[in-house]
Formats: sequence, structure tokens, C-alpha cells
Amino acid sequence: MILEIKKYPDPILTKKAKKIKNIDQEIQKLIDNMIETMYAAPGAGLAAPQVGHSIRLAVFDSSVKEEEGRLTVLINPEVIEKNGEVIIKEGCLSVPGFEAEIKRPEQIKVTGLDRNGQLITIEATGFLARVIQHEIDHLDGILLLDRISILKRNIFKRRFLKKQKTESEEQAAQE
Repeated sequence: MILEIKKYPDPILTKKAKKIKNIDQEIQKLIDNMIETMYAAPGAGLAAPQVGHSIRLAVFDSSVKEEEGRLTVLINPEVIEKNGEVIIKEGCLSVPGFEAEIKRPEQIKVTGLDRNGQLITIEATGFLARVIQHEIDHLDGILLLDRISILKRNIFKRRFLKKQKTESEEQAAQE
């Protein structure tokens, strides 16, 4: 089932998600729905808060940009190592139409659980490292907008509010 992706300024996107204690049938169903939603969007990753669940769960597939991508489910992820720095343009399904140059570590090592509760370690560079860090940001209540300068954030917010006002006026005129 394709789920609704929460958009800025939904408050769930700014909350730190809770750890998952039990990987039950409900979590398995959410994982399946998140995978379907991510591919339908289309996106390279999706975190549970983006679909209204404040839990530490993310799905991603870097094959959107890389030959060797593969679907990964990551529960309760933690970055245990990071190296280097790189600045690359990013977008986000929860902030549609917005992209920004974001500085992140170039290489990371992450641990977490797979959908079966098995401990996994992922060493990632390039696009995969960026996707994983972006999704972990969502689990920590950090949006792309929180990683840009205050000036750029204020410009975005003004444009966003202006666009919302225009859309509301257009909708009212149609009614």
C-alpha cells in the first residue's frame, strides 16, 4: 500500500524517532508499505517519520544512481565511523521541489538491524553514504532545511509561505 509522504512543515518531521524494541508483524507490514511508497515516489530512501511513524526505521535503494544498489532495510541505525567531507546537492521527498548543497562525511560505517532483527554493518561511500545519512537525519528530526544557512532557510520559508497562500487563494476561487 502506498502511504502518504509527510511534507514540510509537518511536526512529525522534527521529532527524534523512538527505537524499535520489537520487530513484529505491524513493523513488517510498515516496511513493505514504505518500500512500495519509496519506489512509487520515486526516491532513493524513505524514513518512517516521513510516513507518519516516529520510529527508527529507514529503507533505501541506491540503485537509482548506482549500478550496485540494492534494497536495504535498516532498523535503529547508528553511525559508528565517519571520514572525509563532500558537498553535494540533495533533495527530499518531504520538501518537494527544493534542493541544496549539503556538506556530509564522504565515508561512513553504520550498524543497525535488518528486517529479521539480525545485526548488520554497512560501510558506505558516495551516493549510498549520502542516502543513509539523509535518512538517519529524518530519524533524528533533522530536515534538509536544517542543514542550510539561516539566510537560505529564510528565503525558502518566504517562498514556501507565498506559494501556500497562492494555492489557498486559487482553491478558494474554485469553490
